[in-house]
Amino acid sequence: MLIDIIKHSTRFLALLLLQGLVLNNIELSDYINPFLYVLFILSLPLYASKYLVLALSFVMGISIDIFSSTLGMHTAACVFMGFLRPYILKILEPRDGYENNFSVNIADMGMKWYAIYVVIMVFTHHLFLFYVESFSFSQFFSTFGRALVSTIFTLLLISITQLFYYKPSKKRR
Repeated sequence: MLIDIIKHSTRFLALLLLQGLVLNNIELSDYINPFLYVLFILSLPLYASKYLVLALSFVMGISIDIFSSTLGMHTAACVFMGFLRPYILKILEPRDGYENNFSVNIADMGMKWYAIYVVIMVFTHHLFLFYVESFSFSQFFSTFGRALVSTIFTLLLISITQLFYYKPSKKRR
């Protein structure tokens, strides 16, 4: 249990610093914004209570807002993502349920399940974030396109991160 806390705390700090110091400075044509910090919320353990997920989502969001000077936009998007997480996990739950020792990653859950989970979660986060940022439906299609393109770029970064750190387990073969 202590090892899990240390592992997730390290992941939190690493993703926060990477997002705040490196990725926030990357904007491709003011249209693509990489938000790798959502990987922290995505990779929280399955056994984490929904209140803990909401609290950690809030802390991650407010920390990113402090780095970005965005006045609560990332906080709102992260809390929304943390709120949706248990419902998405319930929808995607295997027929036999989740095993106790599974982590939320490609190696334990498989490529198909993980891809569906990550695409849904990242796209809803980005959609919520960009519509809160624009706070208007007058630019509906440009905001939607911006969310879609940023989602694709973020998914690419998440895939690279997952493939770099997690090796396939022998139980999936």
